[in-house]
Amino acid sequence: MSKQNYEAILEELIAIPTEAASIPAMPVDVYVQEAADLAVWVEDEKSAMKKAGMDWELAQKLPVLAGALRHAQSLWMKEFNIQEEARRKWEQNSPLAFELKNDLEADCRFAFRKRPDLLAKVQQVEQGTSHADMVQDLSDLAALGNAHLELLKSIGVNEEKLQLAEATASEMSELLAQMNGESATNNEAKIMRDKAYTLLKTAVDEVRETGKYVFRKNPEKLKGFTSAYYRKINKSRPEKTSENLLEN
Repeated sequence: MSKQNYEAILEELIAIPTEAASIPAMPVDVYVQEAADLAVWVEDEKSAMKKAGMDWELAQKLPVLAGALRHAQSLWMKEFNIQEEARRKWEQNSPLAFELKNDLEADCRFAFRKRPDLLAKVQQVEQGTSHADMVQDLSDLAALGNAHLELLKSIGVNEEKLQLAEATASEMSELLAQMNGESATNNEAKIMRDKAYTLLKTAVDEVRETGKYVFRKNPEKLKGFTSAYYRKINKSRPEKTSENLLEN
């Protein structure tokens, strides 16, 4: 259902300017649940809320907007987790990859020591120290080694080592691409999550503000139009007054 909710408002999400999207101020799962609770809480207050001028469609739309945000959050978490898993694998595998690169450079320098033209190519490969350089170096060294395999074999370096370099370069290149990906700031999935939150927050804020006005003299009903999350936080702060407790 959340996916259908997301697809149902996709055009609205796309229409929101990226710079107008807000970052969630509380855990998304908590906010989604509060919105769902608000949708239930307000069901019996239609007459009073409409009388105060609230667009009732906003209250009716809360479950759809909440479901859309839930799905958008899942999409962003999927992207985020892919990046984090790639980072974990990179940290685990990169020491061996750098060691292999360094070994192959030493192999080539020794095997090609009487060939200034080939040594110059090895020295060119050795330039640069970034992650991307390491990946490219492994690929270049494998290609250079395969092109002059007899010289490497003469010092005991076999084809398997070059094949390992090629395979490692391919694996690490994929990990690097996943790890870097789009930055969190520019990640499309995160932007859409923020837009979904913004759309839901607009509706939640309107419903809550109207409810606070309508039921300002009814503490029991008023409580349903405030955030349980912030009430809990405020309760842990003795200096907060009763007015503060109803701020959110």
